[in-house]
Amino acid sequence: MCKHKIILSILVLQVIFSCSKSINTSGLQQALPDNYRGTSTDSVSIGDIPWKTFFPDQKLNALIDEAIVNNNDLKVALKNIERAQLTFKQSKLGNIPALDIVAGGSSTRLSDNSLNGFTTNKFLGAHHIDDYNVAARLSWEADIWGKISSRKSSALAQYLQTEEARKAVQTQIVSSVAKAYYNLLMLDTQLRIAKENATLNNNTFSMITLQFESGKATSLAVQQAKAQELEALQLVPRFEQEIIIQENAISILTGKLPEAVQRTSDLDHLTITENISAGIPSSLLARRPDLKRAELDIVRANAEIGFAKANMYPSLIITAQGGANTFKFSNWFNIPASLFGTLAGGLTQPIFQRKTLKTQYEIAKVSRAQSVVEFRQAVLVAVGEVSNALISIEKLNSQTEKYSERSLTLRQATDNAQSLFQNGFADYLEVITAQGKVLQSELELASIKKEKLDAMVDLYRSVGGGWQ
Repeated sequence: MCKHKIILSILVLQVIFSCSKSINTSGLQQALPDNYRGTSTDSVSIGDIPWKTFFPDQKLNALIDEAIVNNNDLKVALKNIERAQLTFKQSKLGNIPALDIVAGGSSTRLSDNSLNGFTTNKFLGAHHIDDYNVAARLSWEADIWGKISSRKSSALAQYLQTEEARKAVQTQIVSSVAKAYYNLLMLDTQLRIAKENATLNNNTFSMITLQFESGKATSLAVQQAKAQELEALQLVPRFEQEIIIQENAISILTGKLPEAVQRTSDLDHLTITENISAGIPSSLLARRPDLKRAELDIVRANAEIGFAKANMYPSLIITAQGGANTFKFSNWFNIPASLFGTLAGGLTQPIFQRKTLKTQYEIAKVSRAQSVVEFRQAVLVAVGEVSNALISIEKLNSQTEKYSERSLTLRQATDNAQSLFQNGFADYLEVITAQGKVLQSELELASIKKEKLDAMVDLYRSVGGGWQ
């Protein structure tokens, strides 16, 4: 893995050096702020943390490991790298002459009334001419205007783009698996809450039923208590359904058939890296694979301009051919009499190509301009994603505190209502209302906790974490 990274670093330096005379991508991005909106400057970024450290849950780490090895989208990205690598290797041979071996034979029957036929018959005593040859042909184009080197630079940039695409796919997979796992933990928590609330409502229903039988409560109270219990019970199969569907989705992400997913933590005791420093915006250009890929696309487009421009200049092609040629098969091995050789050089200058070459050059320039715009847009989107994640974490922290306090208050209110009801100081409606509110509050609290975890994952991905 380390050797692979070293090779990629050398290739990056090579492609930047080869294009440094014609393009400077460092100034293409719009002026970046010193820090993200609403935050102070901090050069440290969670994007530098390996994902195995950022996610301490061992079961989650095992799932991410499986996904990186088995996910089919990532396998496709790896195949794209192999294909681009083959193209790049082939492009490096552009300065080497092309060599062909040609072998052939022909027999021509001449007219007896033609001059050739008469001459052949007179001197050879035959009515036909045989011709046998075998030769090696060599062709080489001088790279005067950088046409071949431009093709090589383009192929290299495309190869490096596929590597950045693989990194981008991996960061997305890491993010998707983590979010799916947290969603599973949230559903587990909500299922537990629904079951506990159903048990609590059943106890209330039993108490009201006893009071109804003793004449202290009406049938309406019994019916409302039963409806309250059923409201909690109907959530149980819904959460169970969603849990299985989420497990199936995780299985597909990890490249397996649908199966149960193991988890070690519950939502309330899950720990995650608390350091949420995003670093400085300019660091995104070095960390985010999608920005690197967009920058390399400018390099590729610039190389295509060089190639299109070189096509409009003269081409110097040198050819050579040598081998054996004879009009009698019996003379085939009559060496050196049957040997021949030719050497030729040609200079071709395109004059009128129906504006094909000029149009290709203009299209290449437009494509480069488009790549520049797309790169700048990608930078804006990246900065916006980080800012969104930071503000989401800040506000969700505040919401979590409020929801936790509200849930605790409602649980205490439910206990008090039941105690007062048993002693005849409260009616059944107060008990049912308190229990309904605590159910909704605890379900919302679980959802808010999960949203906070998702925001942490979004921040980690948006600052370029997940491919290390």
